Amino acid sequence: MSLEDLRSKLSAVDRQIVELIAERQRIVGDIGRNKRSVGTATRDYAREKDVLDRGRTLADALDVDPDLAENILRQLIRSSLESQERDRVIAEGKGDGRRALIIGGAGKMGGWFADFFASQGFSTTLADPNVDDGPGQFNTWTDAGVDYDVIVVAAPLAVSGRILAQLAVLKPAGLIFDIGSLKSPLVDGLRELKNAGCQVASLHPMYGPDTRLLSGRHLIVCDVGCDTATAQIKDLFGATMVEQLDMGLDDHDRLIAYVLGLSHALNIAFFTALAESGEAAPKLARLSSTTFDSQLLVSEAVAQDNPHLYFEIQHLNKFGLRALDALADATTRIRELVADGDEDGFVELMENGREYFAMRG
Repeated sequence: MSLEDLRSKLSAVDRQIVELIAERQRIVGDIGRNKRSVGTATRDYAREKDVLDRGRTLADALDVDPDLAENILRQLIRSSLESQERDRVIAEGKGDGRRALIIGGAGKMGGWFADFFASQGFSTTLADPNVDDGPGQFNTWTDAGVDYDVIVVAAPLAVSGRILAQLAVLKPAGLIFDIGSLKSPLVDGLRELKNAGCQVASLHPMYGPDTRLLSGRHLIVCDVGCDTATAQIKDLFGATMVEQLDMGLDDHDRLIAYVLGLSHALNIAFFTALAESGEAAPKLARLSSTTFDSQLLVSEAVAQDNPHLYFEIQHLNKFGLRALDALADATTRIRELVADGDEDGFVELMENGREYFAMRG
């Protein structure tokens, strides 16, 4: 066969693959509707393992790389879960024509929440300085009014604190929550809302705006002292597969100092050291290693993100310097051990790390 004939044959196979994926997705839709009708959970880990195990066995029998087969099946499973979760959210929609105001709705996470509420059947209004006044959107949030069933505050941290305090004066009747990655700058406003008798709680989505599947993701729910508001928020996400974590406001920021503050600072230090090393990026790229490449991927993502938000996460957290001090101390200790030729001390650090991760599970 000629090259063109072979390519034509390959194209036909590709078409069959896509057609089979389409058929698989149709079956997935039927499975999702069946699960909802009988009250079965969307995700079944035992079933997923069975699919992957059978796929690897079949691939091995057909002389196909089992890792390739597993990777393809994992992607198909993920796509199926995304579809089923989205359909369940829509089918169990809590909106039913109710109204939601997203303050900061033109931002990345504000946009995610706007889409989420719209998918649940809410009539969604955006308020953001980056939009023009028009149908369903306001340049100034106060012009939008506060007559909504749900108000989401998704503005920058320092701004969110002021907005929450202003809302406490206006006393909206609906559910109010912020999505701030820190709570220190928001505590006063949240407590003012609570004291004003408002239905208020606080969220921290531990995922980014590109997230389509909430399975395996975490949503921190901070109780501000209003049980009914906390229950309403949990119900809003009940149709998703997100794992909801209850946490106090002070516990939240102390832990986030390590989860976000420490990890961000580590990556900023990494790419700063590289940028100021005098070594050309292309030269280092040719000398890449598995560890280096993995660290590069994370650090590059951090470098591309919003520097103002990252500064707020560091600067506005009253617990933030603890994590930075711990990072500085650890770096100094490593340098001293290396400079002194203290192999035993260096090995001890690594063994302590292994023990920590073993305890973490």
